[in-house]
Amino acid sequence: MENLPSRDPVAAVAASASRLRQELSRAIVGQTEVIEQIIASILAGGHVLLTGVPGLGKTLLVKSIAQLFSLQFKRIQFTPDLMPSDIFGTEVMEEDQHTRERSFRFIPGPVFTNILLADEINRTPPKTQSALLEAMGEKQVTFAGKTYPLAEPFFVLATQNPIELEGTYPLPEAQLDRFLLNVVMDYLPLTEEERMVRETTAPEQPVLQPVMTAEEVLAARRLVREVAVSDNVISYAVRLCAATRPGTPSASKQVNEMVKWGAGSRASQALIMAGKARALLQGRCNVACEDVQALLLPVLRHRVITNFRAEAEGLSVPQILAALLQTVSS
Repeated sequence: MENLPSRDPVAAVAASASRLRQELSRAIVGQTEVIEQIIASILAGGHVLLTGVPGLGKTLLVKSIAQLFSLQFKRIQFTPDLMPSDIFGTEVMEEDQHTRERSFRFIPGPVFTNILLADEINRTPPKTQSALLEAMGEKQVTFAGKTYPLAEPFFVLATQNPIELEGTYPLPEAQLDRFLLNVVMDYLPLTEEERMVRETTAPEQPVLQPVMTAEEVLAARRLVREVAVSDNVISYAVRLCAATRPGTPSASKQVNEMVKWGAGSRASQALIMAGKARALLQGRCNVACEDVQALLLPVLRHRVITNFRAEAEGLSVPQILAALLQTVSS
């Protein structure tokens, strides 16, 4: 991409995205929509929560994506005994060999990186989960009264198992809201699973080559913010989010009866930012209502909370959001 040439930066980003997909297809079979959403989130400067049952290749997908960027990559395996200091670091006492004076030195933890894989993030208690809140929201870590900025770019790619599985802890709503997208990874079609098994059990495994540097990622992020968006598209995104909030004039009867908490204002921002990144990846200079519609589920899936009545009647958040797309006009 060569730091986004000024003569046609939009085409440069689209070309780099094409190379990212092509290179990633050497290691990952299928999951086209999942990959597209993760790349869009990275270029939009957001974090991704990747949800799926064990054995679908979530960790492999994240590690493969990390190899496509010339960035520092670290991985944390979340377990029930993980402590906050295992994430952001700790202080150790040191003694000067000459003066014998003692002082504390901060040793950065794995959160001090560019790409952080938080593997099975919901297998650790909320106390440790919350250790990522400041890092994800403010791009910094505060320890012992001192603030340590994180290097740019910084983004978290977290995997989680469905909360119905044994040994999982639901993520706090405040932390869920830090994720730009909640991407669900499902089972592969049979033909693609056969191809995946054939390729992953072959003697030689592909070695992915980096496609984008840190400077190119930051340049692409700046370009994402420059993508044009009309007042009509902004209004559409805001009205969709407002329609999820029970007890407000925009809420439908179904939302008032089945939803406990709706999406906040950050969801409206997320829809537009992710929409800008999606448009740019497709080589377009403006956001369309179709971008908002395509991203509604991954943006709002983790921001809308249903009540007990919805659970009793088997009504899910995706079903509620699908109904909103039919009732809220663009």
